[in-house]
Amino acid sequence: MSCFGTNKDARNENIIKIKGKVVLVKKNLLDLNDFGASMLDRVHELFGYGVCLQLISSITGDPENEMRGKVGKEAYLEDWSHKISAFTAESVEFDVTFEWDESIGNPGAFFIKNHHHSEFFLKTLILEDVPGSGPAHFVCNSWVYPAKYYKYTRIFFANQSYLTSNTPEPLRKYREDELKNLRGDGTGELQTWDRVYDYAVYNDVGLNRPVLGGSKEFPYPRRGRTGRKPSNKDSKYETRLCPFNINIYCPRDEKFSRIKLSDFLAISVKSFSQVLPPEIKGICDKTINEFDSFEDVLRIYKGYEKKPVDPNSSSSSGGFEFFKELFRSDGEKPFKFPKADVIHVDESAWRSDEEFAREMLSGVNPVDISLLQEFPPTSKLDPQVYGDHTSSITKEHIEKNLNGLTVNEALEKKKLFVLDHIDETIPYLNLINSTSTKCYAARTVLLLQEDGTLKPLAIELSLVHPDGEIHGAVNKVVTPSQEGVEGSIWQLAKAYVAVNDSSCHQLCSHWLYTHATIEPFIIATNRQLSVLHPIYKLLQPHFRDTMNINAFARQLLVSEGGLVELVVFPSKYSMQFSSLAYKQWVFTDNALPEELIKRGMAVKDPSKPHGLSLLIEDYPYAVDGLEVWSAINDWVREYCSIYYPNDESVQSDTELQTWWEELRTQGHGDLKDEPWWPKMQSLSELTQSCTTIMWLASAYHAAVNFGQYPYAGYHPNRPTMSRRFIPEPGTPEYDELEKNPDAVYLKTISSQFIALLGLSLIETLSRHSADEIYLGQSEYPDYWTKDAAALEAFKKFGDKLKEVENKIMEMNNDEKLKNRAGPVKVPYTLLCPYNLPTFPMGLTGRGIPNSVSI
Repeated sequence: MSCFGTNKDARNENIIKIKGKVVLVKKNLLDLNDFGASMLDRVHELFGYGVCLQLISSITGDPENEMRGKVGKEAYLEDWSHKISAFTAESVEFDVTFEWDESIGNPGAFFIKNHHHSEFFLKTLILEDVPGSGPAHFVCNSWVYPAKYYKYTRIFFANQSYLTSNTPEPLRKYREDELKNLRGDGTGELQTWDRVYDYAVYNDVGLNRPVLGGSKEFPYPRRGRTGRKPSNKDSKYETRLCPFNINIYCPRDEKFSRIKLSDFLAISVKSFSQVLPPEIKGICDKTINEFDSFEDVLRIYKGYEKKPVDPNSSSSSGGFEFFKELFRSDGEKPFKFPKADVIHVDESAWRSDEEFAREMLSGVNPVDISLLQEFPPTSKLDPQVYGDHTSSITKEHIEKNLNGLTVNEALEKKKLFVLDHIDETIPYLNLINSTSTKCYAARTVLLLQEDGTLKPLAIELSLVHPDGEIHGAVNKVVTPSQEGVEGSIWQLAKAYVAVNDSSCHQLCSHWLYTHATIEPFIIATNRQLSVLHPIYKLLQPHFRDTMNINAFARQLLVSEGGLVELVVFPSKYSMQFSSLAYKQWVFTDNALPEELIKRGMAVKDPSKPHGLSLLIEDYPYAVDGLEVWSAINDWVREYCSIYYPNDESVQSDTELQTWWEELRTQGHGDLKDEPWWPKMQSLSELTQSCTTIMWLASAYHAAVNFGQYPYAGYHPNRPTMSRRFIPEPGTPEYDELEKNPDAVYLKTISSQFIALLGLSLIETLSRHSADEIYLGQSEYPDYWTKDAAALEAFKKFGDKLKEVENKIMEMNNDEKLKNRAGPVKVPYTLLCPYNLPTFPMGLTGRGIPNSVSI
């Protein structure tokens, strides 16, 4: 017998019974059932303290309640005590029957009061056969705590979207009330059950690090406020939790699901446990805390045998995944690292010049290479502070390798490119080199060849002048060589480039430009856009888990003494390093077409499908990225056009305008006066802005995150630290370089312990969660909104992404496109929209999650 339906009450012909179904997840502790809470909830049920729901009219207002929608009778979830709680994070369905006065019109919202002892995760309420409108869907996805924790009654709205001005009058004040609750009052320490979104500066990463945000010297995006008390040592700083306490406040609905938290903890334990065996063995090694040879490095992967995973198997077994991950039965050995893709086929191909250059186009950081537009390369650093940083690379250094071209001809034909980390690195280089780090600022010039590949021509390694920064730099230019000590020095020079690029990637391309800059958008959206707002519905899937992973990062990774400081070369200056980059951040330049044009990697060309012509046609990140960008842009344009027929409708939307104003003046307040901010006065500005937000949170983040282990999981290919300068002739180190160049290379880059820590970190960050939701997908594809046109446009978006995926796979099979796999035979799949089950779990190097979720 169906649990859905309606029937009249014989005592009052206006009273009908509406039956519905509630789907929720009961409280568990990491998926292992919280028996105490479950038993207390059953006792509460016996005494009539259940879960109470009341429907709210969207048609008729109550004169005694400021014309808010009339509220129906209380109804309770049925058979709570008879539903046995699962051991895993599984949904449970409950029937509920409402007595509803048909004369006050259709329900558009409902109140819920939890009179139990413990919280639960409310997923959906579905009403069937509501007279005159058919089914009604309420997508909730929210933790509901016992009523005593709230100063208001929790409310959820039906899945119909309304612009601010189109909201039915009986729902308008409820809509306003809910936003006020989410904004909070800006005071007090926020508790687990609080649902408050508010802003704070980065004053929580350590007393010996500068406060980031709120100053011209160290500007930064805002993070979520926790309200923790000021430190007793310095009131500018917020009190920090114990180092491994990950219970940092962020709104509970922003926290990881139980499945994800279970996976995250299990993978973290598994990954970091792999550090121990090599370290224990290293005590008795030839050189303590050093890899003595490349074979020594490879031993950390030995015993790994790739075995297929049953695609029908599920890893969503909740807390049991924690134990399964430690004692695996699927072929991946405990205490051994998975073999990185970059050495899977050929263990030495990474050392080739072609692969070194190719990874600038299709590796883990394909977003920093740019067209060289003048020779020699110049710097944008203020010469009054840093002196002259014009390059020391001469025509004589590179013309011998220009394939018959002169420098002027190569410039004219747009054949010269540069990977330049001088301007990011020089301001902090002396400070960094005052620690155990010994590094250069690096600049690499490359030639685009006829077969579409890049050839490195010269690497410039710079140190600050010994007489001070105002005197500029002392430069060393290294050119390609494959033989003798010159060949060994060339390999070292490439390592310094990788060290520079790895840190710029991790601190700027990855952390700053996705995690940190997206968080203010999440806060502003929840504070100023109602869940009824169509732009909220558009953006909200792209914010999942970001505040939680950022809170973890501030506690464990980017904090004083955290893992990031341990493994990247800016060390304790890491966050200041990223703050310097934020000074140059321009929101509108994060749109992929604009970003490619800014770097000189593309020019406008209306004849091309995406309106751009790429200077390097075989540029996998750009080629695939433009396909994904275009799909997102088309979807956003079609969706926004449903609700905004013209520019005036954008201008008159009060919630939208308040959202954008707050985002600019508070969320990114240190850059609020920059002229590049869109004015949000047109449909075009709205579409471009939303597309950019979604691109950064999904595809861009996937491109710079999920390739970390495939490429840097073999740390000699992407070292993050350097501990020595290039040996000078006549020194013992130079003699060692002549005799044993591999040993010198390994002694120059990250030590064994730091390398293993780094591998553990990126293995954790490179994996997809079992419950991930990918671009073009929805947890509720059929009813996340009631608007049929929006549902159809979203389906079209998903179909387009499947076409993009097929196109990428076809290009990866085209042997003429040499940059798609390169000498290491690693196909470029980072912008393939969908993940595939493969071994080991989640470490696939493909798939675009909706959000910055790891």
